[in-house]
Amino acid sequence: QMQLVESGGGLVQPGGSLRLSCAASGFPLKYYAIGWFRQPPGKEREGVSCINGKDGSAYYADSVKGRFTISTDNAENTVYLQMNSLKAEDTAVYYCASAIPPAGLRVYEYDYWGQGTQVTVSS
Repeated sequence: QMQLVESGGGLVQPGGSLRLSCAASGFPLKYYAIGWFRQPPGKEREGVSCINGKDGSAYYADSVKGRFTISTDNAENTVYLQMNSLKAEDTAVYYCASAIPPAGLRVYEYDYWGQGTQVTVSS
């Protein structure tokens, strides 16, 4: 059974950093695309970043380019999202999800979802 579990969220001050983890079980990440999405309060879920396991290609939403970095550790079967220079507008519940590659940042491309982890950026 495919399962994704996010961790690493929390409260951070503006300008700070967090690293989110997406641990997969039941399937090898290297054959799938893994995306990070977020849903701010009262807003729709939006794509943040994704990485395609087969060729390692990565994509970022314009709002996070230069601040967020996605990476994969195949030995740990985990995808990470390093978030730097965090802003108040990054506050959201962050989800990871899996898709058959190639995939981009559209919610409908993804089949399995984690339960989400809260990120709050506030002073």
